[in-house]
Formats: sequence, C-alpha cells, structure tokens
Amino acid sequence: MLSVLRNRAYRRLFTAQVVALVGTGLATVALSLLAYDLAGTDASAVLGTALAIKMAAYVGMGPVVGALVGRLPRRTLLVTMDLVRAGVALSLPFVTQVWQVYVLILLLQAASAAFTPTFQATIPELLPEERDYTRALSLSRLAYDLESLLSPVLAAALLVLVPYDRLFTGTAAGFLVSGLLVRATALPPSAPAARAGGLRAGAAFGTRLLLGTPRLRALLALDLAVAAAGATVLVNTVVLVRDTLGRAPGDVPLALGAYGAGSMTVALLLPRLLDGPPADRPRPLGCLLRPAGERALMLRAAFALPTALGALALGLTLGVGVGAGGGAGAGAGAGPGWGGGPWSWPALLVLWAVLGAATSAILTPGGRLLRRSARSADLPAAFAARFSLSHACWLLTYPLAGGLAAGAGLATSAAVLAGVALLGALAAARLWPRTDPAALEHTHPELPAGHPHLTAAGGGGRHAHDFHIDELHRRWPRREAA
Repeated sequence: MLSVLRNRAYRRLFTAQVVALVGTGLATVALSLLAYDLAGTDASAVLGTALAIKMAAYVGMGPVVGALVGRLPRRTLLVTMDLVRAGVALSLPFVTQVWQVYVLILLLQAASAAFTPTFQATIPELLPEERDYTRALSLSRLAYDLESLLSPVLAAALLVLVPYDRLFTGTAAGFLVSGLLVRATALPPSAPAARAGGLRAGAAFGTRLLLGTPRLRALLALDLAVAAAGATVLVNTVVLVRDTLGRAPGDVPLALGAYGAGSMTVALLLPRLLDGPPADRPRPLGCLLRPAGERALMLRAAFALPTALGALALGLTLGVGVGAGGGAGAGAGAGPGWGGGPWSWPALLVLWAVLGAATSAILTPGGRLLRRSARSADLPAAFAARFSLSHACWLLTYPLAGGLAAGAGLATSAAVLAGVALLGALAAARLWPRTDPAALEHTHPELPAGHPHLTAAGGGGRHAHDFHIDELHRRWPRREAA
C-alpha cells in the first residue's frame, strides 16, 4: 500500500492531509473546552449548534464549490482555504460570546467544504492507475481513523503542559503547514468544464450527475446506510457505555477505538479485496482474499450495517438489565441480559468493530465510483455534490439518533436506525445494475447529422463509448440502466 507514496506530488498532499487532520482533532478538543468556559452547563447545546452549523455549511457549500473549481486555479483555492482555516483557528481563543463561536465555525466549515472535495478530486488525476488510486483511498481512510484515535491522546498530553487555548495554535499550525505543502506541489490545472449557464447551473450539475448515474444513486443510498450506523456510534456510545453497561469513562474511547479498528482493518485489506495481489508478488493469503467488484463488496457491507444495528436493538430489548446508572435510555424491566451479563461489553465491542469495518468497505471505494462516472473536468463537481449530499444524510441521522435515544430509549433508536440502514441497502441493491459496464450503446436523435460528437463516433447514429452524464448525455440509456 505504501508504494503509492513514491509519487512525490501525492506524498506531499497526503502529508498535508495528515497534518491538517491532526490540527482538526486538536481543535475539536479545544472547542469543547471553550464552549464550557463560555456556556458552562449549556456547553452541550453550544456544541450541538456548532455541529448543526458544520453540517449546514457542508450541505450548502458543496455544490457551489464544485461550480467554482473550474473557474479558479486549483492550488490557489486550496492554499486560500487553508489560510482561512488557520485564521479562524487563531481567532477562536479571543472570542467572548457564544455567537462569535458560531460565526467562526461557519467560516471554518465553509472553508473545509471548499477544501475537502477539491482535494479529493485532485488525487485521481495525480494517480491515474486504478490500483494506485485504490491504495490512496485506503491510506486516506487510515489517516481519518488514526486521527480519531490519536488526536485526543495528543490533546490530553498537550493539556498537561499548556492551557487549552494553545491547542488552537496547533490547529492553525497544521493548516499553515498543509497550505505550504500544497503550495509546493505541482498540481494538474483545473480543466474548465464545457457547461452552459452561470454559477447556479454549475452548482446544479454535480447533483444532476449523481442523480442521473445509476451507480452513483446507489452510492447515495449507501451513504444513508453509513450515516445511520455512524450516528448510532458517535451519538449513543457514551450513553451505552456509561449508563446501560455502567462502565468507567475510560471505556468510552475503547468502544470508539473498536469502531476505528474495524475500519482500519478493512482499509488495509481493501486494495487486495478489490484488485487482488500484484501478479509478480503473490502473498500467502492471496487465496483467501479473492478480489471482488465494488458492487459485491459494498452491498455486502451495506447489509451488515442493519444486521449489526438490529442485533444491538434486540440485545437492548431482550437483555434490559442495567449496571450502575440505568435510566430511560437503557430500557425497562430487569434481567441478566445486555446490561448486566458478562458478554455485554465484548458484544458491544464486536458490534462496533463490525460497524466500523462495514462503513470502511462502503466509504473507501466510493472515490473509484466517482472517478469512473465523470469526466476529468467534472470530477470536482462530482466530489463536491457527493460531499454535500452525504452530509445531508448525517444531518438527518444525527438528530434522529439522539432524539430517539433520549425520548424513546436506546433500543428504539437502534431499531429505527437499523430500518433506515436497511432501506439504504435495499435501495442501493435496486438502483445499482448487476451489469454495469463503462461503455454503453446509445443514440443522439437530438443532434444534427455531422455534429462533432457523431463524427468522432464514426458518423453513425448508434454508438458506444464510456458513458458519463454531461451536456451531450443528459439521461442514462434506459435499457442499460434497467
């Protein structure tokens, strides 16, 4: 997997990603402490509002960014967004009112919504070989998972030495180093997309591309399934561990670590699961890790999500005895089940590892589908639209997980989100054609004879080529999409 780092440009961008992620992790811890300083016991409400602002910025800014990328130099855009994020991080220690936090968070997340999909769309152009790009996707997944595990540890170590507001300085330093690395990297120029209309039409194109391509519609359904599982883990882990199982606070990161460990394991195995081992370097486990296509791998993982969530709901319903704490979220009744039995804690760790593995098996190959489904000039719009719509799924499932857990109990929350994940998996299986070739036969009755596109295709009416939604191909051929 590390062989892809031999590419100098990608190595610099990957380093920039890692440094920026560490800075973001430090900011997450520091922001929690800042919210407590400003709002005291209302800090949770402040953080919840900040999270809602973050998701709203991601959903609203994504399509606009996709339209802007073709109009601005790519490297200039990335470096500028890093500078904006660094400036916001340096400003946060000086706020004295909660509303100021909200304004700065909006600026920070709007800059991230511009940076992230542009960065993601650059990688497949630097690594045109699919095998290399798959390894880059796996490395990126590993970076996200390791950040979630190590950044809190690093923050805790730094807090022993410095006040929490100094963590924002580390965040700013991470963004500045990221900007310097991007500035020093030779990036492919932005290819202007030949699309009619202004900014509004450009912003709508990425969404039209995703909704018009069967495999990408399936990808959005898979994103919904992932959001249902992820929201359960991120929102309800602390209640499950502390109240339902009655365990110590230190076990909360252990549970989240199990989720991350499952994700990292799949990220490490994914290149071989998708492509198999290199032909010139067979591995002893090669016979066990037979390559599978994205559809088979991602759909199997999708159905694992509602299965694991359903097992959680069943365990909470049938085994409702609680340890120390209890509460409405733990259920009602008594008995030696989930809350008090000796297998409750290991069972939760296993379920979280399964959810992490399945999530990684869905999210990591998503970039391959986007690259296959869009022209090079349209990749920024495709990544931006997916970034926006996938976060819209999280904007739905976050409050659903928390509201149901607080109002109806953890078992109900897990059951409802298992249903959401199942709907996503079933929709993806229905939307994604079993036979999904890149080249499709189609006609252009709307084009006049002698049109350059028809001439390039040999002058005939019916022809075949790698099919992408664009200005000349506005709808997927019906027969092939069925």
